[in-house]
Amino acid sequence: MEFSINKEKQVVVPRKKTRRKKIMRNWELYLFVLPCLLWFVVFKYVPMYGIQLAFKQYIPTEGIWGSPWIGFQHFTRFFESYQFWTLIKNTLSLSLWAFVFTFPVPIIVALLLNQLASERYKKFVQTVIYAPHFISTVVLVGILFVFLSPTSGIVNHLIVLFGGEPILFMARPEWFKPLYVISGLWQETGWATIIYLAALAGVSPALHEAAIMDGANKWQRIWHVDIPGIRPTIVILLILAIGNIMNIGFEKAFLMQTDLNKSASAIIPTYVYEIGLQRAQYSFAAAIGLFNSVINLIMLLLVNRIVRKFGGNSLW
Repeated sequence: MEFSINKEKQVVVPRKKTRRKKIMRNWELYLFVLPCLLWFVVFKYVPMYGIQLAFKQYIPTEGIWGSPWIGFQHFTRFFESYQFWTLIKNTLSLSLWAFVFTFPVPIIVALLLNQLASERYKKFVQTVIYAPHFISTVVLVGILFVFLSPTSGIVNHLIVLFGGEPILFMARPEWFKPLYVISGLWQETGWATIIYLAALAGVSPALHEAAIMDGANKWQRIWHVDIPGIRPTIVILLILAIGNIMNIGFEKAFLMQTDLNKSASAIIPTYVYEIGLQRAQYSFAAAIGLFNSVINLIMLLLVNRIVRKFGGNSLW
């Protein structure tokens, strides 16, 4: 049994008792956290019961427990399929495109907004840029189809006005990734900016005053005061973003997917939907989804370890 020493009375107290006392003393805080813990247990951990489908040949009449075990056959089938490298390439390229362009932009926008002297104008800009976050993905993709229509879309009307030919944006594979990334920037930049603005609010004004006294201009204060102040937040969000690199959003990719752009829009989440729900190959779809999750977990652990090794603010 582990013990802790009570310095006031100089007695040895079992560590379990001290932990129990702390919980009882702060029971309101634990009660406040309880709904969040229950949500994770019900919606994140309980569904892990179905992971065994990836290693079974699922028979609906037999149920999950009664279906026969087949080991890694579904994984082997996926690795040997002709679509494997296409799905990996499309998923990685789309994820990297989205990461490279959408991760640094909120940081830049937050740093610029933090320098605005007019609070009224600052709040107006914040409202304008994070309002698109509340537009549903279905509506967003609908707007894309309307604006980019080759016959009635405003974008193609402008192209024709300047002497060009209409472009079938939603049918050409080479346009899928740029449209996906640009629409994501428009919709999510403002919302992600809130996190960095909150971190910038924690930077001590005394540091800026000292920098001004030393003759630093605005750009020098951003580089030497603001960025170091929010570096822990940037690192944590960077780790989470890289750890989620293979988990590119299914909904928007699926809604933007057409028969003509499928060579670029076919990614692992849309393939899992197609195999699992449209073709009813539940075990095969579970194996692909598990493979995708394992890759994300490995990336998260690897990046977190690298950051911790170099003395950064890791997750643990």
